[in-house]
Amino acid sequence: MLAFCSRAVAGMVRPCVLGRPRHLVKPVSATRVAGRYLSHQRGLPSLPVPPLQQTCERYMAALEPIVEADELSRTRRLVEEFQEAGGVGERLQRGLERRARGAENWLSQWWVQVAYLDFRMPVVVHSSPGLVLPRMDFRDRAGQIRFASRLIAGVLDFKTMIDKIPGLKRDSVVNHARSSRPPKHITVAHNCQFFQLDVYSSDGTPLTPDQLCVQLEKICGASQEAEAEPVGILTAQHRDVWGKAYLRLISDETNKESVTAIQRSIFTLCLDGAPRGAAAELHRSSAAVQMLHGGGSRGHSGNRWFDKTLQFMVAEDGTCGANYEHAPAEGPPIVALIDHVVEYTRRKPETPGSPAGSPPVPRRLRFNVTPEIRRDIEDAKVSVNSLAQDLDVRVEVFGHFGKNVPKAHKMSPDAFIQMALQLAYYRRFRRCCATYESASLRMFRLGRTDTIRSASSASASFVKAFDDPSKQNQEKVDLMENAVRAHRAYTNMAVSGQAIDRHLLGLKMQAAEENLPVPAIFTDPAYAKALHYRLSTSQVPSKTDCVMCFGPVVPDGYGVCYNPMEDHINFAVSAFNSCRETDAAVLAGAVEEALLDMRRLLDQNPRSKL
Repeated sequence: MLAFCSRAVAGMVRPCVLGRPRHLVKPVSATRVAGRYLSHQRGLPSLPVPPLQQTCERYMAALEPIVEADELSRTRRLVEEFQEAGGVGERLQRGLERRARGAENWLSQWWVQVAYLDFRMPVVVHSSPGLVLPRMDFRDRAGQIRFASRLIAGVLDFKTMIDKIPGLKRDSVVNHARSSRPPKHITVAHNCQFFQLDVYSSDGTPLTPDQLCVQLEKICGASQEAEAEPVGILTAQHRDVWGKAYLRLISDETNKESVTAIQRSIFTLCLDGAPRGAAAELHRSSAAVQMLHGGGSRGHSGNRWFDKTLQFMVAEDGTCGANYEHAPAEGPPIVALIDHVVEYTRRKPETPGSPAGSPPVPRRLRFNVTPEIRRDIEDAKVSVNSLAQDLDVRVEVFGHFGKNVPKAHKMSPDAFIQMALQLAYYRRFRRCCATYESASLRMFRLGRTDTIRSASSASASFVKAFDDPSKQNQEKVDLMENAVRAHRAYTNMAVSGQAIDRHLLGLKMQAAEENLPVPAIFTDPAYAKALHYRLSTSQVPSKTDCVMCFGPVVPDGYGVCYNPMEDHINFAVSAFNSCRETDAAVLAGAVEEALLDMRRLLDQNPRSKL
């Protein structure tokens, strides 16, 4: 879904021949990690391989607003050489087409490998998105447990279990639901201690919310003091560091059994204490921090297992949300689950039937912490604290209008918001930048995402003219409409499998497969600029009034996620404090101004109705 994938792709030049990862369980094929059942996939078409000349032409067009003219001329020569008749481009294109004929999806296995499993930065902030739910109506432990019990019941209808396993050089993924004995338990984390909670009774029926309440109360009663050695914080580490610590951890049989129980669980529920006090207007921003990284070692980062595909967080003060590991799925199926769960928790509780016997007492998962593991935990604390202190997140509700205004002007709401982001960035930095927006390829078998490049020649003309006093308002309206249409056209192209980024990645990967030198267009500085997404964005619409959040994908960039509702828009903007140029609150304010100015321009210059 998100552009953090580009970080791995931009620097990726090695072939796909790394040693096999060491893991506890057999990894599921990467082609099965698409978030949908295969029976639903068989009727879908295969992902096409776009024509080489078309991609080359569109690549040059994408570079025009973000590179200088002399650099563009050099790149044009390289691209022309690449696509010459009988040249390396044609050879790689034929190789891709052969691969497509012999695979369900020519991209999916490469994509999961390069974007997720080979990506060695911590999954925290750099990979796994957080999701902030509306604050729930409870403020104490009893309310927390009641809500959490209904949340568990809501998830059990909508579960898929694919988890990441750390490796020394590459991670793997495993689907426990397809095992001979699918799991019947979840993991509950409380005070940095982990418990196995069986959520099905002996006759196979799910536990009722009342039964779950009793079980959660037992867990909280058994873990009143925080664990001195928070093993879960290891999962926030750099993947290579965690891969080595993982092998040390599971060398002990008790630890191996506990880790296996966590990995095999349906999902993880993290019961947090109340986060540190934040001003009411910053509550959502504070909640986003909790969902992304837990607030550091003195917060709740040790009360997590970040390798789990899905973690729900429920805090005593009503703060709720989720964090999901990105390898198995994109945002839409996760949001569909969230919508289902929130709707479930709001239903009038049903009268429970007679329980089939008493469920077993939740089992605490024990860890034997050696001096070496203790050092690993201390190193992980330092690492996650540094990451937490560096991340700046601002969640804002733009309350002036929502999808209603662009639709009234016959414009795509997403394209309208993207042009506001372009205008806000240009006003701040006086230049255009490579911009990523995720495009779903779900119409294709095992499809994941491609890139909508929101910075275009049309958007550049629009943002440069908007504050120019020499331009007439009608001309500005025309340029806005042209930019919105261009974005909509690129979106349609991307979702139909005709965008440039995954095709270019495929050509680069094919060169590695054939043991060919990396073609010059991929070592060209312009290609690095094209993948340096200072704006990494995603629209994640939801029925629930929530917002997803994620970190920037480059040190001097922003992460921007938004959920456009009918009469307002939820935004989450992130930046790194270590970059002096970027400031999440400043960009959020600039986006608000841009949206208001764009509406004002449209209102002052209405189109005549024929």
